[in-house]
Amino acid sequence: MTLKKFMFISLVLATAGTVTQFSLAQSDNAFGIPSEKVRNPAANIVAARGSRGQGWLAQGRSEVIARHGIVATSDPLAAQAGLEILQQGGNAIDAAVAASAVLDVTSQNDTGLAGDLFALVWIAEDQKLYALNSAGFAPAGWTPEFFKEELKLNQIPGRGVNAATVPGAVSGYDALLDRFGTMGFAETFERAARIAEQGWGQSERRHDDLDSQQGKLLQDSDSAAVFLEEGEVPELYSIIRNSGLADALRLIQREGREAFYSGDIADALIEKIQSEGGVMTHEDLAAFQSEWIEPISTSYHGYDIFQLPPPGQGWAALEMLNILEVCAPAHNLSLAALGPSNPDYWHFMVEAKKLAYSDLQAYNADPLFSDVPLERLLSKAYARGLCDRIDMDVASEPSVNGGLDGGTVYLTTADRWGNMVSFIHSIFSVYGSGITIPPYGMILHNRGVAFSLDEAHPNVVAPRKRPFHSIIAGMVMQHGQPLMTFGNMGGAVQPETHAQHMVNVIDHGMNVQMTTDVARFTHSQNSNILSLENDLYSLVGRSLEAKGHDVRSVDGGRVGGYQGILFTRDPTLPAPEMTPESISEDYPVNGIYRAGSDHRKDGSAVGW
Repeated sequence: MTLKKFMFISLVLATAGTVTQFSLAQSDNAFGIPSEKVRNPAANIVAARGSRGQGWLAQGRSEVIARHGIVATSDPLAAQAGLEILQQGGNAIDAAVAASAVLDVTSQNDTGLAGDLFALVWIAEDQKLYALNSAGFAPAGWTPEFFKEELKLNQIPGRGVNAATVPGAVSGYDALLDRFGTMGFAETFERAARIAEQGWGQSERRHDDLDSQQGKLLQDSDSAAVFLEEGEVPELYSIIRNSGLADALRLIQREGREAFYSGDIADALIEKIQSEGGVMTHEDLAAFQSEWIEPISTSYHGYDIFQLPPPGQGWAALEMLNILEVCAPAHNLSLAALGPSNPDYWHFMVEAKKLAYSDLQAYNADPLFSDVPLERLLSKAYARGLCDRIDMDVASEPSVNGGLDGGTVYLTTADRWGNMVSFIHSIFSVYGSGITIPPYGMILHNRGVAFSLDEAHPNVVAPRKRPFHSIIAGMVMQHGQPLMTFGNMGGAVQPETHAQHMVNVIDHGMNVQMTTDVARFTHSQNSNILSLENDLYSLVGRSLEAKGHDVRSVDGGRVGGYQGILFTRDPTLPAPEMTPESISEDYPVNGIYRAGSDHRKDGSAVGW
């Protein structure tokens, strides 16, 4: 063998050895593809986070800026469905229904057709803000005696058919489209029905929720058949289909709300509930109607913050903002001057939250059954009377306990004519009651668990009464004009996070994306535990513990998920008119929309 040939063979062998070495060293989960051993590869990687090159460097993404229409949701498919409707000439109301219907398919961990919804709707042509309550009421057979004596329970169950009030969502869709929409169910449900038929990819957060609720779903054979594969959780990124839910959506496309409240879906729903020992009837379903109501508001440092009235808990956010506004000067504080790196800033916020939530737990109920004294509770004078209950050196015990965790979706839309929708929709707990309605593949909510069995409490269960509701939608206005839609899904965290977002954007000047990328707190009114996101705990946790707070470091899964849209009007442009020409000529709105979407969820903001 010649020296040249020997060297060539040696080089080939060395190269082969190098390739083999690199093959053995590379990840078994290249491109983040799960394996049997590693179900979520990203969770095992230790790496430093990158930063932006402008603005607040830790901001996770840029705001989305658009002029013809914009949508922000917790699921990109839902956001795209809403945008598709806007591009077809639909308005913000049509887009909100279309986006929400997709979430009813892809996000039954949080929401579904058999859930409830609320909405704030700004109609530019009317120059008016409208509010819709589509929270279902209790069956006629629900009384304290039914639960205590017949079911032998001391509280409303969180699982099973006797956790469910009449679902209000489909009625809410119908009310929105009938009053303000330009399209019907045929158009707005089309994308959702196709996704249910063709399938969608299982995302990280929804996969994690499904994994955590596997045992719950196994308790109902219909739920196991729809959401599990031979009793096991489908793999991350696998294709999920729900043909039964597609059939339900197609029925509603053809027959409207009646398919749900008096047609085939109603029959299936009542059959399932009654077969499991529930007392909901066809009469309960047929009697339900959504309710148009007046929104409530308070002012905060020159801006008007709007929420929906009881039985929703949005008024607690307004009371908390009142306390922050009037009590800060009483304690020689300025939230803007302190800033979110100061322990006193967070102590003051948490103590204000405890006061507002104590009133919430004491008074909140269905206003058709109980008097909720909002005029007094939302006055600045009332807030001023609470200031001396805040000790800036010592953490307090909440005077009233209460509150339940839950899951939700929040979305918001805006169109080329200046209409804006702030929209919240939920089945309450993750996978609701755990009960699925066959053959329609829809999870049944468990909103009834929020009722009390204490007959002295205003929220005590009663026939055709609506329970305490956690889901809320926010709107900011100034000088009678809409400025920002916003919301923060996540059960009991919602009022406290609404207040945090308002402080962020109004007192600190954060943009509509930064407000959600900064760390948040959540406080339990039951345990008095204060939870801070990890980086925030590292910054101020020990100092707050020194004031007596029982503090925990938590990840972002504990503080819900935000979406928001800001409208900046251009005074040099005329107000848009809703005409056929505005669609055919593709006219934009008279200003700029800016939107943000929470990195803690799977969603996005989109516009054009």
